[in-house]
Amino acid sequence: MRKRLARALFVIVVLLTGSTALFAQSPAAAAPSRSLPAPTVSPAAQSEAGKEVLALERGIAEAIIKGDAAYFDRVTSSDFVMVHGDGWTRGGQPTLVDDKASFMRRIAARSYEAHDYDVQSVEMHGDIAVTYGRYVGHIPSSPPGRQWFYVWYQKVYAKRDGRWMYISHRTVDGAHYGVDRKSVSVE
Repeated sequence: MRKRLARALFVIVVLLTGSTALFAQSPAAAAPSRSLPAPTVSPAAQSEAGKEVLALERGIAEAIIKGDAAYFDRVTSSDFVMVHGDGWTRGGQPTLVDDKASFMRRIAARSYEAHDYDVQSVEMHGDIAVTYGRYVGHIPSSPPGRQWFYVWYQKVYAKRDGRWMYISHRTVDGAHYGVDRKSVSVE
């Protein structure tokens, strides 16, 4: 039994030593490491772009309340997707999934009476911006007890043809019901 174990260990050591020697001789391993290219956008420009994206996000919220589907149409990409509810984060199904046309119908119908951000942040990646935070919403046509809610969200914006476009929304926690804009505090 010990001889078998010793032989097996010997074979493993030989194989590992041989593969390490081959790797050390391979052209890829011998190539000098390359550094990442320098950022093409300065931190100050990224900061300004971040402010621009957050302002756009607040503008979209305002359009949602006012029923301004035309504004939403102008600042939203044709491949927009909105995933409502966080069931998907636990392996389940989202509450609802909207594309651009279906969410524009909600806006035109003035479904939302409130869409207020109490937490809003942005992470910049050149021409991609990821926003995240929390907003309080009010949909009066929802059943009692479900009209006021808040959600934690993540949204994605992309700069296309020189302007920021809203391309994706995901609820990452919520909706949490039975709240109003005055009762929600940052936890």
